[in-house]
Amino acid sequence: MKPQTNNLIVDLSFAFAIELIKFCELLESKKKYNLANQLFRCGTSIGANVYESQHAESRADFIHKLKISSKEANETKFWLLLCKESKNYPNPEALLKNLDAIQRVLTKIITSSRSNISKGSKILSAH
Repeated sequence: MKPQTNNLIVDLSFAFAIELIKFCELLESKKKYNLANQLFRCGTSIGANVYESQHAESRADFIHKLKISSKEANETKFWLLLCKESKNYPNPEALLKNLDAIQRVLTKIITSSRSNISKGSKILSAH
């Protein structure tokens, strides 16, 4: 059962991790151990960093953790695309679609948070 936090990125990344675990188990059943391990590590790291960002020490720390999540999402996409284009690998299309949504949300949050920092700096320097 997945928790409902009413936080879009937390919920999306947690649900993605659950589906990714199932996909990695499928890869392992097909003896694709190396790819399953690599995909598991980067794919679950997305949600782990998002979750950690919710308890950031500062706005800069929050942004930094989400940027790490974004990088892990990019790596995850690479491995999923390899699966998609390789023979004898399961189709990751649903995961790619969900990952795309996560990447869009992460980009918006990071952009918005950076903008808020810039606005705050301008207000502080005006005083």
